[in-house]
Amino acid sequence: MTSVYQERKQVIQDVLAAYPEKTRKKRQKHLNVLEEGKSDCGVKSNIKSIPGVMTTRGCAYAGSKGVVWGPVKDVIHISHGPVGCGYYSWSGRRNYYVGTTGVDTFVTMQFTTDFQERDIVFGGDKKLAKALDELATLFPLTKGITIESECPIGLIGDDIEAVARHKTKDLGKLVVPVRCEGFRGVSQSLGHHIANDTIRDWVFPAYDKLSNDELGYTPSPYDIAIIGDYNIGGDAWASRILLEEIGLRVVCQFSGDCTLQEMKLAPRVKLNLIHCYRSMNYLCRHMEEKYGIPWVEYNFFGPTEIANSLRKIASYFDATIQEKAEAVIAKYQPQADAVIAKYRPRLEGKRVMIMVGGLRPRHVIPAFRDLGMEVIGTGYEFGHSDDYQRTTHYADPGTVIYDDVTAYEFEEFARRLHPDLIASGIKEKYVFQKMALPFRQMHSWDYSGPYHGYDGFAVFARDMDLALNSPTWGLVKAPWKTHTDTV
Repeated sequence: MTSVYQERKQVIQDVLAAYPEKTRKKRQKHLNVLEEGKSDCGVKSNIKSIPGVMTTRGCAYAGSKGVVWGPVKDVIHISHGPVGCGYYSWSGRRNYYVGTTGVDTFVTMQFTTDFQERDIVFGGDKKLAKALDELATLFPLTKGITIESECPIGLIGDDIEAVARHKTKDLGKLVVPVRCEGFRGVSQSLGHHIANDTIRDWVFPAYDKLSNDELGYTPSPYDIAIIGDYNIGGDAWASRILLEEIGLRVVCQFSGDCTLQEMKLAPRVKLNLIHCYRSMNYLCRHMEEKYGIPWVEYNFFGPTEIANSLRKIASYFDATIQEKAEAVIAKYQPQADAVIAKYRPRLEGKRVMIMVGGLRPRHVIPAFRDLGMEVIGTGYEFGHSDDYQRTTHYADPGTVIYDDVTAYEFEEFARRLHPDLIASGIKEKYVFQKMALPFRQMHSWDYSGPYHGYDGFAVFARDMDLALNSPTWGLVKAPWKTHTDTV
């Protein structure tokens, strides 16, 4: 391991050598190799990207509108500002939902106040109020509205909070102002936090004083909430199958396929299960502090971690739930064994480099390992220090760790580490495919999914096999397999 560790440390130095000295010193803090026995990845994170380098980060608006609030299906989310930001947030993450679009669900619809120059000069409060009136008239079954502010709103000072308070009373529907202007913070991560805070400050207080009867809720000792699962490709549905099979009742599934009614009931559950720690841990901590609800992070990628997580979740409940958890694990183990028997011989020893956001850079590592694959590099677009600490529990010593990796760095790491598969986002997909590298889009499962749960593991294994073993790769060669190092 020492030789591998030293070799990969040298790879980092070689890649950094192309930068000017000032940039090299800054970026060096964000790159490391995981050392055996260390409880920290040793990289700096959640720091502003260096101007001039290509980063894959999004903005606070993307984190709020595109991630946390956007999948709530019976609430209209209006982008307050120019049309551009709203257009690019439209239905990009494949958040599956049940309902009739345009009648009682609105996830894939886009609403905007369509700012013009005159609105920048004179302000957009009146235009926003008029838009809210029109939405309430056109879509009477919507349960509420969120106002997702774009960059110009923070610059001109529109008072979206005052509009929201007035229209909540006027329309008889909850209107939530989300001050998520894109320039706030260093990445979309602050947008997650802002969205969590609006739920804390505007949604929960509106219903805390209501009784269970008034909310139409009959509590049980096994009530739980799924937090931070956005139902990409049906992930939350696959997870929910297992949770309900072990005897738990999912009261709130936030925010994929979620309703406002579920959000109202979230503070009344017995346990919060958080899947995407980065985007929703703020709300879990708040509910623990204010309502006394414990929370636990779980991982439903691959049979090893599914079994570990089911047992961990069951430990918060009585013997009945614990026994059912063991029965469910035993029930699905033959299915998982069959998947591994089919695909592991085709995938054994393949090397993977990961770079995505949220939880995936660490949570999917065990799923690859279940298939006999090795993750040689991983990193987050917008991770914080606690994300990297959690990564040490999953990654092997010698893994290259990169935070907010630049386009240049990512390509050069691939040239030097020779992975067989890249698992990253849409912005990187075609670059690496042109380098003759198999690729899976791991933000929204490349039009596939689900990947969560036992059912999802079968889809995951199939997709990795399709990516790696497609005969098309025999028509082209990776740069390190040719005489020159050009693409």
